Amino acid sequence: MTASIRIKLSIMMFLEFFIWGAWFVTLGTYLLRNLGASGTQVGVAFLTQSIGAIVAPFIIGLIADRFFSAQKILGVLHLAGALLLWRASSAPDFGSFYPNILTYMVLYMPTLALVNSISFRQMQNPQKEFAPIRVLGTLGWIVAGLTIGWLNWEQTNSLQATFLMAAGASALLGVFSFTLPATPPVKQGAQTSIGDLLGLDAIGLLRNRSYLIFFLASIAICIPLAFYYGFTNPFLNEVGMKSAAGVQSLGQVSELLFMLAIPLFFSKLGVKKMLAIGMAAWVLRYVFFAYGNGENNYWMLIAGIVLHGVCYDFFFVTGQIYTDNLAGERFKSSAQGFITLATYGVGMLIGTLLSGRIFDAYQTTPTTHDWRMIWLIPAGIAVAVLLAFLAFFRDQKEPQAAPAEALQDPATPLSQAI
Repeated sequence: MTASIRIKLSIMMFLEFFIWGAWFVTLGTYLLRNLGASGTQVGVAFLTQSIGAIVAPFIIGLIADRFFSAQKILGVLHLAGALLLWRASSAPDFGSFYPNILTYMVLYMPTLALVNSISFRQMQNPQKEFAPIRVLGTLGWIVAGLTIGWLNWEQTNSLQATFLMAAGASALLGVFSFTLPATPPVKQGAQTSIGDLLGLDAIGLLRNRSYLIFFLASIAICIPLAFYYGFTNPFLNEVGMKSAAGVQSLGQVSELLFMLAIPLFFSKLGVKKMLAIGMAAWVLRYVFFAYGNGENNYWMLIAGIVLHGVCYDFFFVTGQIYTDNLAGERFKSSAQGFITLATYGVGMLIGTLLSGRIFDAYQTTPTTHDWRMIWLIPAGIAVAVLLAFLAFFRDQKEPQAAPAEALQDPATPLSQAI
C-alpha cells in the first residue's frame, strides 16, 4: 500500500468517526434542553442506531456488493447525510427532528462497513496494516468531543452547532470519497438471500452451549449499555461537570489503550475471565456514576468514564475474537454480522426503550433527576447478567487465534462486513 493511499484511508477514517462523535455524544442533552424532549423520546432517538444497524445489511448487500463501487456509495451517503444533519439542526421540535435523524442513521450505519471494506481491499496484510489506519477513527471521535468542550457549546446552550459541524464534515467526506481508491463490487450478478444479509447462516453456532450463553449475555449486557450512550452527557451536565463532552473523550482514549493491550490480556486470562471482567466493569462504572458528583466524589465520574476501555474492549472486542475462533473459515464474516445484529440491533433496541422510561420515572423536578436510582438499575441488570454468565458459561478451550485474525478478510462482501 502506497503512502498516498495510506494517507487517504487515514483521512477517511478520521472524518467517518469525527462526524458520529460530533453530535451523538451530546444528543441527549440537546434533545432535553433545546427541544424539550422527554426521556422516552431521547431513548427513541438513540434507537435510530439500532434501526440503522438492522437495515444496514440490506443496503450494503443489495446495492454495494452487487452494483456500485464502495467509494461512490460512501460519497453519496455522506452527501445525503450532510443535508439531513443540516435539516436536523433547524428542527423546531422533536416531531420534526426525529424523521431527519432516523433517515440519517439508516444511511450512516452502512458507511461503517464501507470504510472498513475500502480499507481492507487496499491491503496485502490487513492484520498489520489496518490497526494504524483504524486508530485515526478513534482519534476523530476524541477530537470531536474536545472541540465541543473547547468551544463551550454545552455551557452556552449552543449544541445546535454540533449538527452543523457534523454536516460540514459529512459534506467534506462525501466529496473526498470520490478520490478514494476504486473498490468495485465483489458479487456482481450473484443472488443474495436474506439469511446471507443478516448472517443467519451462522445461527448453527448457537448449538454450542457456551456460545449460546455468550450470545444471550451479549444481548442482555447491551441493555445497560444503552443507558450510558443515551444519558451520560445529560447526567454529567446536570451534576455540573464543565466541558462534559470533552471529558467523555477520555473514554475513547481508554478504549484505544486497552485495545492495544488486548493481545496480552487475551493470552494471560482467556475468554471467560476477559468477558467477565468486561461485564464487571459495567457494574463498577454505574456504581461510580450513582455515587459520584461534581464535588467531593468528582473522581468517581472520571473513573466511570475511563472504565469505558475495559467495558467495551474486554467484552465486545473479546466477544468478536471468540466468535471468530468458533465460526470456522466458512462462517467467520456472517458470524460477526449475526452477533452485531443481536447486540446493536436487538439488545440496544430493548435498552434504549427501557432507559428512556426509567429516566422519565425518576425525574424529580423539571430540571433534575434521581440519578442514583437511574444508574443503580442498569448496574443491577449488569450484575444479573454477570452472575448468570459465570454460572453457565464454560470455556471449551477451542484453539484460539490471535486477536488480529478477527479482522475482516478483504475479499469478504460488504454485506458480511457489518
